[in-house]
Amino acid sequence: MPEMPEVEALRDFLAQRVLGRTVVRADLAAFSALKTYEVPLSALHGLEVTAVERHGKFLCLNVDGTWLAFHLARAGWLTWHDPVPATPVRPGKGPLALRVVFEGDDGEVGFSLTEAGTQKHLAVYVVGDLAEVPGIARLGPDPLADDFTRDDFAAVLAAHARTQVKGLLKDQSVLAGIGNAYSDEILQAARLSPFKLAGSLTEDEVTALYAAVRDDLGAAIDRAVGNKPADLKDGKRTHLRVHGKKGEPCATCGTPIAEVSFADTFLNYCPGCQTGGKLLADRRLSKLLK
Repeated sequence: MPEMPEVEALRDFLAQRVLGRTVVRADLAAFSALKTYEVPLSALHGLEVTAVERHGKFLCLNVDGTWLAFHLARAGWLTWHDPVPATPVRPGKGPLALRVVFEGDDGEVGFSLTEAGTQKHLAVYVVGDLAEVPGIARLGPDPLADDFTRDDFAAVLAAHARTQVKGLLKDQSVLAGIGNAYSDEILQAARLSPFKLAGSLTEDEVTALYAAVRDDLGAAIDRAVGNKPADLKDGKRTHLRVHGKKGEPCATCGTPIAEVSFADTFLNYCPGCQTGGKLLADRRLSKLLK
């Protein structure tokens, strides 16, 4: 799933290419992707893009006062076209969900939103106010915001004292933008078990976790911004230390990276760095044995 660093890189990429450009058309290929109906996609036609923003994992284009917002979900992605494919968009069962076309300097340019697999969760919204997008309305604070302090972070942890830190980091209503991969990376950097309760952290552990959130996400954004969309996925995987690295030696201590599997996801951690050498129980296996 694209997380804050990749979505911020996509925001920067789009801002450089669509700000000030006029929308020629927005063609919907997957009707299930469009979650709003009061304002039609055709309302964007002929209007100019005035801003490109990121809110959590949402990308949002302000088109002369009307917002086009989208969330790529787990398997969605953005592809830039220059020029735009000549083949018209047709509704169907393929990966294409939406294509947005703009006036270019020499012909038409634009982007497509696609989603791999059979489970379709990519979401597109056309609204007059971003507060009308439920996922944006419920977002917690951006952990990289200039005014998000260590004390603010400590207050968030205290308000969710009975929540495991892994789940807390991923909860978009608590902190905006962090997903499964970067939460693994952050917890390894902070040397914390993913199952540790937020309310049990010492002052030093709160400080370490706050620093890991800011440092890991900030470094990932610095690496991602400036890359083309096609290069972002491989760039992300290349720099991950623990997520998706089961069995590989930890770059910090050399201990083999371990994994905990759930019904439809997994987490990775370093037993040496995070759990004092203890292996955490696999949730799927534990349920089977009961």
